[in-house]
Amino acid sequence: MRRAAGKESEPRAGSIDSLTVKATRTSGQRGYDAGKKINRVKRHIFVDTMGLLLAVVVHSANIQDRDGAKLVFARARLTGAWPRMERVWADGGYAGKLIAWVASFCQWVLEIVKRNDDLKGFKLLPKRWVVERTFSWLSNDRSLSNHYGYCNDTAETIIYMGMIRLMLRRLADEEAGAGVS
Repeated sequence: MRRAAGKESEPRAGSIDSLTVKATRTSGQRGYDAGKKINRVKRHIFVDTMGLLLAVVVHSANIQDRDGAKLVFARARLTGAWPRMERVWADGGYAGKLIAWVASFCQWVLEIVKRNDDLKGFKLLPKRWVVERTFSWLSNDRSLSNHYGYCNDTAETIIYMGMIRLMLRRLADEEAGAGVS
């Protein structure tokens, strides 16, 4: 997908965020999300600058974003798949000691993109909208509308499958548009 878009195959930057989703009664590991005031699970994703999924971790909603991010970064770093990665953008929920942890563990710069408190209503934040758009893309997949599975590993696999379907559809549309059969 990156090469088809005229970009280097390895990303240099990415973005991270989490989404709390409803879990069915049969879901295994759920937790109380104090912000949402309900038992749910969190989907933590790490995407490149095009919004393509690099890593995902599903965990109970009672885990703070900073702690969940460590799980995602550890998974991303241990795969060693992105040696060119330099910078990751995140929202204010990831501020604090995580910035130093990412610098030492991953050798990446974690940059917090803050919202201006003076603004009211919706404001598109630079660099941060990419990960939000990816959540939107994934939410269009019916199998990802809720957390249906018992195992979080299975939920992660379904998220990867949803991204693969999206990428394959886009590549097929590009080939069809270019007149390649």
